[in-house]
Amino acid sequence: MSTPDPRPAVVLLHSSMSSRSQWAALMAAHEARYRFIALDLLGYGKAPFPDEAMRSNFSLAHEVAAVQAALASHLGEDEPFHLIGHSYGGAIALRLARTAPARIRSLAVFEPVAFHLLEAADPGRAEVSAVIAAIEAAATAEEATRSFIDYWNGPGAFDAMPAPVRERFTAQVAKVKLDFVALTGDPATLRDMAAIGIPALVLTGRAGPASTRAVATRLAAALPRAATARTPGGHMAPITHAADVNRELVDFLQKVS
Repeated sequence: MSTPDPRPAVVLLHSSMSSRSQWAALMAAHEARYRFIALDLLGYGKAPFPDEAMRSNFSLAHEVAAVQAALASHLGEDEPFHLIGHSYGGAIALRLARTAPARIRSLAVFEPVAFHLLEAADPGRAEVSAVIAAIEAAATAEEATRSFIDYWNGPGAFDAMPAPVRERFTAQVAKVKLDFVALTGDPATLRDMAAIGIPALVLTGRAGPASTRAVATRLAAALPRAATARTPGGHMAPITHAADVNRELVDFLQKVS
């Protein structure tokens, strides 16, 4: 009979157009203390693209179901875990925290793109709505990908990438469109977020866009036990400024473990 792993379990959910590998530095530096479980979200990394039936009515519930199915091979049925999510992974983490509240010890999110939490008239919602419209109106997948990448990383970011990287991202833009369908269509409100009573950390980058700053501000106010912190970098700071973000995450885990 194997000895149970004494390390606290920490589930990691990545951003759109990324994969579980975005957490490699965090896992490598702190695996002695934590049992990290980094998952590929649907359509990214080695996870399958949503099937036709799922695509017809795609939602965050589909993502959460896939996460729960993947976790079954890593954790016991009722085994608790800490939960960390970035961007799209952060929005899924919020949904998961409401779906399985008894199992989740703590929640940390970096600029979750839970745009459904913003009122239609909110400037942040209007900003991201313009990005979604540009992606949908794009004549080619490459043009759509340029709109997406440049919004999060700055004008010219897509064209500055090596051709193989541009091609890899362009191949994923169909899933990005589904991600936005799930995000904007989720029915959860800030009142629903107030029911997440576990310790929480809401992180933002100092150069993040207005849309995710708005989400983070309102979310932090709604969560009953939320702390906040800002890091160098923008929306993609968990990748571009990993050391700074990971320091905040580990400090938080040490407080709640």
